Formats: sequence, C-alpha cells, structure tokens
Amino acid sequence: MNFFIQGLTMGLAYVIPIGMQNLFVIDSALTNTRKRALLNALIVIFFDVALSLSCFFGIGILMQHYQWLKLAILLIGSLIVIYIGVGLIRPGKTEANQSRSTTTLKKTISTAFVVTWFNPQAIIDGTMMLGAFRVTLPTSSSTPFITGVSIASVIWFTGLTLLISFFSDWFNPKVLRIINLICGVIIIGYGVKLLFNFFQLILH
Repeated sequence: MNFFIQGLTMGLAYVIPIGMQNLFVIDSALTNTRKRALLNALIVIFFDVALSLSCFFGIGILMQHYQWLKLAILLIGSLIVIYIGVGLIRPGKTEANQSRSTTTLKKTISTAFVVTWFNPQAIIDGTMMLGAFRVTLPTSSSTPFITGVSIASVIWFTGLTLLISFFSDWFNPKVLRIINLICGVIIIGYGVKLLFNFFQLILH
C-alpha cells in the first residue's frame, strides 16, 4: 500500500500543474454537457495513463539512445503547441464555445491524443520522473506504484471535469474570452520555450 500511495501522490503532482491536458479538459467541461465532458475526460485519462506506462516502462531509453528522436519530438511538438495556442486566442473562439455544439468523437479523440502525446515536456518530464523512480523500486513494487500513478490521473481529470461543469454557469462570454486569451498566451509561451530548447540542443 505504501508504494501505491507514493505513486498516487507523485501522479497527482505530475498532472495537477496547468498544462495542455488540463486546459483541454476545462474547455470541454465548459462547452459540452456533463455526460459528454466526462466521456472526453475518460479519453484524456486513457491517453495519459498510456503515456505514464510508456514513460515508466521505457520510452526514455529510446530518447536517451537516439538524440534525433528527442529533437524531432521537441520540434514537432513545439510547433503543434504554438498552433493550439494561436487557435485559442483567435477572435470568435468564445462565441463558438457558448453555442455548446458537441464536437465529433473522432475529433475529441484526435485532440486528446495530440495534447497528450505531442506534448514534448510531458514526455520528457514523465520519462525523467517516472523512469528514474522505477530504478529505485523493488521489482515487486512496480505494479502498485504505477497503479497509484494511473489512479491519480482518473481522480484528477474526472474531478476537474465535474468541478468546472457544476460551476459552468458562472462563465459568461466575457469571462470565457479572458480565459481563452490567458490560456492561449500560456500555451504559446510554452511552445516558444520548447522551440528554444530545440535550438539550444542543435547549437550545442
């Protein structure tokens, strides 16, 4: 149980900071019915748990052995992150949100996949944190630990969805516009930072 609790607390520390997944879940809770928002959260949870498992069991090994793979992930991921940020600050985004028009399941799945697996920092941080921690664990403790990490993802994203959904009426068009602008700027800045890291690696 001790290793499960360690995994749970580390998992929460990993997913709680504001990131692309959280912004996607918040936007989903504001623009969809509660039932659909929960479905979208489950899709995000699926991809997040898959990423955690990959980081825990060895995706970092590939990135350590192949520098070109790390560079490719940084470059492609940073450009996609910037594109998503620009999309958030485009005029008319808020009005579209207020209509509560449900996106297709296919689009939701593809977007959830992108914000999880095309997020270079999530891959790198997950690899460094989960991969490094796995080295210190006894073999028999790996399963309860990564189970705790996975449960943390379930608790956080479903809890966030329900919280935002219950208070969605507080968000009028002006507030939504401000939220989109703030999130858009944060994501663009995040993407620029990743692009800067890419050029740093190239130059060194």
